[in-house]
Amino acid sequence: MTVTAEPVVSDEQRRVTVVSWKAPVIFAIFTVLFALLPLLAPREGATTFRLSAGEAFFTVPDVVLPATATAWIAVVLLAAATVFAFLLVSGRRKIPLWLVIVYVAVLMIGFLAWAAAGSTLPMIGLLGGALALATPLIFGALGGVIGERAGVVNIAIEAQLLAGAFSAAVAASLAGSPWAGLVAAMVAGMLVALVLGVFTITYFVDQVIVGVVLNVLVIGLTTFLFRQVLAPNTETLNSPETFNAVAIPVLSEIPVIGPILFRQSFIVYLMYVVVALVWFGLYRTRWGLRLRSVGEHPQAADTVGIKVLATRYRAVLLAGAVAGLGGAFYTLVSVPRFNQEMTAGAGFIALAAVIFGKWDPIRATFAALLFGFATNLQGVLSVIGSPVPSQFMLMLPYIVTIFAVAGLVGRSRAPAADGEPYIKS
Repeated sequence: MTVTAEPVVSDEQRRVTVVSWKAPVIFAIFTVLFALLPLLAPREGATTFRLSAGEAFFTVPDVVLPATATAWIAVVLLAAATVFAFLLVSGRRKIPLWLVIVYVAVLMIGFLAWAAAGSTLPMIGLLGGALALATPLIFGALGGVIGERAGVVNIAIEAQLLAGAFSAAVAASLAGSPWAGLVAAMVAGMLVALVLGVFTITYFVDQVIVGVVLNVLVIGLTTFLFRQVLAPNTETLNSPETFNAVAIPVLSEIPVIGPILFRQSFIVYLMYVVVALVWFGLYRTRWGLRLRSVGEHPQAADTVGIKVLATRYRAVLLAGAVAGLGGAFYTLVSVPRFNQEMTAGAGFIALAAVIFGKWDPIRATFAALLFGFATNLQGVLSVIGSPVPSQFMLMLPYIVTIFAVAGLVGRSRAPAADGEPYIKS
């Protein structure tokens, strides 16, 4: 009797880990560049990090660090993190997110200690201002995440922010209430999103081209209306009521984080809620599952009864409303009037935050906060008389954006059907 042994087929799938050398290389570049600061331009004195606001109920002692010594310690730690990153990649292992966070934190502390030598850095004002500057970027990034998760590339974030800022200023001026401006900003963002949806979802026009055209169109339209309508009638059409900063009792008295997070305007508090709702909606609801399925595999979603075009339209309109809220921040909190092209490319930085955050609302929020910090840092260092050239500090947010998108967090994969029109067969 002959027994034939059949081959055993294992159902176990191989796990393929994709690693990238980009992050270790960027670590190495930043480490070398930062080491040149204490090497070529050592600073005398110490830097004082002030961790309490003047009216704080609990006082946290100031932290005083010697400028040059702290910079060299940071160089050593950055070099160690760089070597560790190279070892991980050479061993075919991914670079963990915590290593990127630690690297950025050490780099920032070392740079601040060197740049502010002999001065006092008001950390509460620096971080609180960074949060405020990042708020419109966060709203824009959330709008980008929602749209692209549904398969629609939202290059028109800049147009939605600018339209929201313009509409908020006019509506709040006419109604005498910032709440009217907030609603008008959402409607304006949705109108821009509707145009984007009609051309890209219904008529299958290239999504990138439509987004670029909308940005140019809204810039030109708001500039024309500002010069012809708002400027001659500033008192009636461009003097909106604004949201003032409101301290939340008890929470605002928490040392360090209280003054930063809980002494903000209503729109910042609304941003906290929207971030949580978008995350919960995308990952914990049936709506989010359907939206993500439309962005990953619209044919399969259509097969199980999901209306792909309707889902994309709803996602794009919601994304426009969220981005419009970010535009309202400019005229209802930041500057109590509309100025032409006042968003200054914030929509493109928000789009970069979407990519940096790997199309995840929480990660995109942290990316936007990083860009807001870089923006606010140049203002703070100018005030304290840092020797860092102002031109370089103005470039800093965009340098951070370039390196972030270039791969500081590793490989980013967009939704599979992102940017692809769905034509039902």
